[in-house]
Amino acid sequence: MKKYSVLIVGGGSTYTPGMVLMLLSQLDRFPLRKIKLYDNDPERQEVIARACEIIIHAKAPDIEFLASTNPEEAYTDIDFAMAQIRVGKYAMRELDEKIPLKYDVVGQETCGPGGIAYGMRSIGGILENLDYMEKYSPNAWMLNYSNPAAIVAEATRRLRPNSKIINICDMPIELENHMATILGLKSRKEMDVRYFGLNHFGWWTEIHDKAGNDLMPRLKEHVRKYGYVEDESLYTDPKRDSWHATYQKARDILELDDAYLPNTYLKYYLFQDYVVKHSDKNYTRTNEVMDGREKDVFTACRKVAEDGHCHDDLFDVDNHATFIVDLATGIANNTHERMLLITENKGAIANFDPTAMVEVPCLVGKNGIEPLAMGEIPQFQKGLMEQQVSVEKLVVDAWITGSYHKLWQALTLSKTVPSATVAKQILDELIEANKGYWPELK
Repeated sequence: MKKYSVLIVGGGSTYTPGMVLMLLSQLDRFPLRKIKLYDNDPERQEVIARACEIIIHAKAPDIEFLASTNPEEAYTDIDFAMAQIRVGKYAMRELDEKIPLKYDVVGQETCGPGGIAYGMRSIGGILENLDYMEKYSPNAWMLNYSNPAAIVAEATRRLRPNSKIINICDMPIELENHMATILGLKSRKEMDVRYFGLNHFGWWTEIHDKAGNDLMPRLKEHVRKYGYVEDESLYTDPKRDSWHATYQKARDILELDDAYLPNTYLKYYLFQDYVVKHSDKNYTRTNEVMDGREKDVFTACRKVAEDGHCHDDLFDVDNHATFIVDLATGIANNTHERMLLITENKGAIANFDPTAMVEVPCLVGKNGIEPLAMGEIPQFQKGLMEQQVSVEKLVVDAWITGSYHKLWQALTLSKTVPSATVAKQILDELIEANKGYWPELK
């Protein structure tokens, strides 16, 4: 079998050790000759890279390892670039969340004003890395996990239409794992699903097992009572983190329209007042991550480096690591595996904007992805999606043209923002916070 060279873009990410472990666990179906890391923050990447080098040497010493901050060195001779960049890192994410909350507006990294601010930073970073890949390894694929995926996908569709980039998100996969546990299945891959929407903005319309049995009634019964919390005994557990509350809230989203099972991120658009009321304006999700995952992973990496031993039990293999390896394997081996991916609509949703970047089941093969037809969607979902996709398109318009008014319109149109007045107040503060990251707006 051919052996592949993989570059992890954003090598200093706390997700990198989990991705490396997942790659090493799948060598039988996705053989590797090189694993490379690339980041523009040498200090951060060095800590992660030292641990990854020890892990790789212990588990697969024949695989070449390189960590670099030089784009040419990193991108030369690769088959896949797995991108997980965060422009501005956690310092900017914290502002994305806390500035909107000052105005009693949802503060979340991919939804509402925070997602718009993050998108304005991410577009340039992704385009830069995509151009590096096309310059130094023009036959490679970029599998992009960088957020906010919807805005990044719209930008690459318009600005790099011929690039070999696939934009992905593991949130539906995370929820399908919860569904499988609720149903008593060993894996989400025992389910066949139909799903439509935008990134972080979608619905499951059908879920069957491999024998064709309809699993939706059982799932809906559970979600009506407990949301996506797997074990009913944990439903009222006060010690769980903010994700626990998000899984619980799916119960109320389902009550609004029980025809389909919802993505949990819909709570930010449908229950904005609830989200703000239950947010701590001084301690947001960013602070949870910095005090939890960030400290844990860097502590573990330093321990591996100090001991000179693998200690891979200190790291979690996340859903996005599994998902991105499945996607790479699907392309490399032409598997035609069915996966939920972000793609230009082009009729996959019959009664929706053909240029919208939608999230639907796709078949994966050596030539990329092929979306499956989901038919027409109901008016309620269509109306919500038309509003949200317009926000995403206006953000990209603003980035391309440097238009203050386009970005003000995007914020005003977001279902999370109550008025144009509040949108302008938030925008002006975000512009100040993002100096040096956004294009200049006029």
